[in-house]
Amino acid sequence: MNIAMLDTTQIFVTTAVVVVVVGAIIVYLLQKRRTSRLRDQFGQGEYERVVTEGHGRRHAEAKLEKREERVLSFHLRPLTSPDRARFFALWTKVQAHFVDGPAIAVNEADQLLRDVMSTLGYPVSDFDQCAADISVDHPRVIEDYRAAHDVAIRQVDGKASTEDLRRAMIHYRALFQDMAGEPREFDMKVAS
Repeated sequence: MNIAMLDTTQIFVTTAVVVVVVGAIIVYLLQKRRTSRLRDQFGQGEYERVVTEGHGRRHAEAKLEKREERVLSFHLRPLTSPDRARFFALWTKVQAHFVDGPAIAVNEADQLLRDVMSTLGYPVSDFDQCAADISVDHPRVIEDYRAAHDVAIRQVDGKASTEDLRRAMIHYRALFQDMAGEPREFDMKVAS
């Protein structure tokens, strides 16, 4: 086909087809990059959980992006050295209580983690919202938080075994170490 032989309509249609194809490729690549970024940000487990409970991938990704925006509006701050020392001393006591009273220790651990989160600047009044907020900056341990909290709820109803309580403490410890441990790069950015 000779380009000089094409009439205006054929040129317009050909150009439109090329623009649509290029546009579709760009949209596809941007969507793929968005998905990859959100999977990296929230971790595979949390990403898949939100997709599964939502109305498809796009809706779930929009929900995750709203989480990020919400958390950006918080006045998050790293723990001070005295706060960190106090929380670690309290955590040591909570762990020691587990030997004689596992159920009490799990409740104490749950409360201590809420205190840590509150001190960092996270709202903690609603568990589901708090877990969603925490997932933005602590994606590696959000599943630990949900699992431990589930055991704490079952324990209140008398439906958690000692082994369940032991596992809850392990989950709480992972969350505690991630949140109250040494400041990470994120914490340094918040303090600036």
